Amino acid sequence: MRALKIAATGMSAQQLRVETISNNLANMSTTGYNARRAEFADLHYQQATKPGTINAADGTVLPTGIQLGLGVRPTAVSVHLAQGSLSATNSDLDVAIDGAGYLEVTLPSGQAAYTRDGGLKRSGEGLIVTSDGFPVAPQITIPADARQISINPDGEVYAYFADATEGQLLGQFSLVGFNNAKGLEALGDNLFVETEASGAPLVTTAGQDGLGTLRQGYLEDSSVDAVREITELIAAQRGYEMNAKVISAADQMMGATAQIR
Repeated sequence: MRALKIAATGMSAQQLRVETISNNLANMSTTGYNARRAEFADLHYQQATKPGTINAADGTVLPTGIQLGLGVRPTAVSVHLAQGSLSATNSDLDVAIDGAGYLEVTLPSGQAAYTRDGGLKRSGEGLIVTSDGFPVAPQITIPADARQISINPDGEVYAYFADATEGQLLGQFSLVGFNNAKGLEALGDNLFVETEASGAPLVTTAGQDGLGTLRQGYLEDSSVDAVREITELIAAQRGYEMNAKVISAADQMMGATAQIR
């Protein structure tokens, strides 16, 4: 009975949907996190009678035919790119991206990775790094005697010293954009790397080429909408239950067939 296999694919799809929702809810407090959405497509069809087939009885063309669907399959878990709200932290090295774009960081392997998590730190050598210790590109080092750091919307980093009124320019953060940011590969730790689907990175100055600006003393909150996620969770649960009932009904029908004497 096809219903057993079809309903099994439906249960598997709803399980993937619940897992995606669970990950979104788990990251409600993750800086710069964007919600994911599970997407599905119907499986291929068994063509018992193709539409347009000539009816042998009288020569007429069948308008619909008989096409038996075989279930559902996942096609993608895509990222819903949305700007999270900005929360004030009043920390000199916290920067939020107001708009599109990513900060570039350098992994220990030398590979470039990208993040929207602007919770930056200062290493023992004065280098500006991420919370995991990865240096932000281009690398900027803060002098040990700097008493204050200022980062303007264009990404320019200035250090202020006790014996000077003018700030000293240490460097400038750049932002990176992609033709298809949804095609980035997530590594975890708020990091992404480019793929063929994302296209090559476009490195430019903040505020140019459609990219956002930097806001010092702020961090971007997760864009997860808890109410929407709970609604999706209820719908996924109901979908799973209904597919389970189909399996139960199909099993009862097969049992009734086996008992016919």
